[in-house]
Amino acid sequence: MNNMIRVAALSPKVHIGNVKKNVEEILSLYHDYCDDTDIIVTPELSLTGYTCADLFTNRNLLNNTLEGLESLCKKVTDNAALVVGLPFEKDGVLFNCAAFIKNGEIAAIVPKTFLPNYGEFYEKRWFTGATTDAEKIVLPSGRTTYFGNNIIIKYGDEDDYVKLGIEICEDAWAPVSPGRMLAMNGAELILNLSASNEVIGKEQYRKNLIAAMAASCICAYVYVSAGRYESTSDLVFSGHNLIYEAGKLIGEQKPFEEKILIRDINIAKLRHDRLANKTFADCKLAFNNRKFEEIKCKCSLIKKNNIKANISLTPFVPKKNVLERCISIFNMQVAGLMRRIETTHCKCIVVGVSGGLDSTLALLVSAQAVKNLGLPEKMVVGITMPGFGTTDRTKNNSTALMEILGCDIREISIVDSVRQHFKDIGHDEAVHDITYENCQARERTQILMDVANKEGGFVVGTGDLSELALGWCTYNGDHMSMYAVNTSIPKTLVRTLVDQVGHEMGRNGFEKIAPVIEDIIDTPVSPELLPPNADGTIAQKTEDTVGSYILHDFYLYYTLRYGMTPEQVYELCKEAVKNDKEYSFSDEEIKKWQNVFYKRFFMQQFKRNCMPDGVKVGTVSVSPRGDLRLPAEIEPEQFML
Repeated sequence: MNNMIRVAALSPKVHIGNVKKNVEEILSLYHDYCDDTDIIVTPELSLTGYTCADLFTNRNLLNNTLEGLESLCKKVTDNAALVVGLPFEKDGVLFNCAAFIKNGEIAAIVPKTFLPNYGEFYEKRWFTGATTDAEKIVLPSGRTTYFGNNIIIKYGDEDDYVKLGIEICEDAWAPVSPGRMLAMNGAELILNLSASNEVIGKEQYRKNLIAAMAASCICAYVYVSAGRYESTSDLVFSGHNLIYEAGKLIGEQKPFEEKILIRDINIAKLRHDRLANKTFADCKLAFNNRKFEEIKCKCSLIKKNNIKANISLTPFVPKKNVLERCISIFNMQVAGLMRRIETTHCKCIVVGVSGGLDSTLALLVSAQAVKNLGLPEKMVVGITMPGFGTTDRTKNNSTALMEILGCDIREISIVDSVRQHFKDIGHDEAVHDITYENCQARERTQILMDVANKEGGFVVGTGDLSELALGWCTYNGDHMSMYAVNTSIPKTLVRTLVDQVGHEMGRNGFEKIAPVIEDIIDTPVSPELLPPNADGTIAQKTEDTVGSYILHDFYLYYTLRYGMTPEQVYELCKEAVKNDKEYSFSDEEIKKWQNVFYKRFFMQQFKRNCMPDGVKVGTVSVSPRGDLRLPAEIEPEQFML
């Protein structure tokens, strides 16, 4: 049929910084599908990998990229056009670009217009956004091509063709995107080369965004994103690929679903709808060099005595499709750990298992990662390390959990070694102070690290986002690991994840896990560093010392996610508590623990400044390499209520 364009969205395995291997991966896929496809599109910076960071300004990488581009030109001579992403230097300025290759030639190089420089993104550190119109340039190889972000490619012959334009990742998020301008100037198909990391809820947001653009612009839209082989130091990428036709989803490669997405796009449909839709024609005229005027409407906004909105006291915990959302989060954790296992070629992964919520989640992630990679269950080395505060309840739960998951189970008591350490440093064991507690935490970390060294593995960290926010971890003790899978998951969400994922695993091969999971959820949160009560129950309860994690997670969310003032957070929290049926806190309690939060949050930044790698799964993260860059000397007094 005429006016049907077949497009393939491919997310090849990426070798970070290794252009030669990336060219091989791309060509391998290209030759598999080129004979029966019109256009093959790969992700943003697919020739180098999106996560090269400061390597982008390295001359060796840039030279290798030009050689890789030339190599592709010589071998892309079959039916399909190929679109790849690359860093490209022009006149001493570095751009994040897409190259459209067909019949051994480069038809165009399109630079990215809008560069994300917030949260986990800081592309302006390396790249410059496009500002000039298209121009003809000569490449170092002697080839000529067009360079610019306002290029429309008429692809095909006079009777059967498509007019297409290219934008890159963040461009689609812009209020006035290059893709929209291209569509209003004739482009019927928009190709988006992207490297969009996964966080909670982003999958649906991304679909909504692209669907709305494809609908309002009456165009086809092919969105191709980087897959899980990008670096997972702080982020995880999923290869979420989408193809829309005038707002309708006609093809999707779901996050972490490794397959090839190929669809036929009906250009004739789009042309009909554009012809019939007079608003589209009016927009083409309205946005043709027209200057927009700002008008002012002065008035006083009403004062809000009652907030007319449903404010959740647990903003991190999903309210709808709970199991689906939890599985999505869990899959991100698993994918990050899988990539680290593959990268390190380790012989095992080591997890300290306490019988608490955090270590339970880390162990579930570890077991699933090993299973997904087809590795033996006993590659997960679970170590329980009873000390002065360990109760039979947590010790038995940790052992039972490891047995059910098939781990290599080891028990190493820290009592004798810590007592020797007390003697070495002259500490009285009867004095249950911070030294008494931290000596135990650091001894446990030493055991984990040394076992990992001995067995050729690495330590999987168990600490969560809430603990990092409050600094509720021992510096260079449980604060440290080689890869921290819970690092962006707050305590309130950890509990829900353990509940949902644990029971789901119970329905899928681990039948005996349910009662163990339920008892772990029921166990009070505690580091178990102080001796238990006379009846053997836990004496040291974390929330008695630092306050409710329900409140702290609320403070954390609205402080970091929206940058609210302490007064705004306080008023919102009171409103949320008032409407909550499960938890009850007085205004005095809210204020007291909010002040504790700010004091601990700012004074403990030094721990976060050197925290280990870990996957970001939500919109709030405290990684110094991604979302939160703070000095360690901020004075918290200005935040006190």
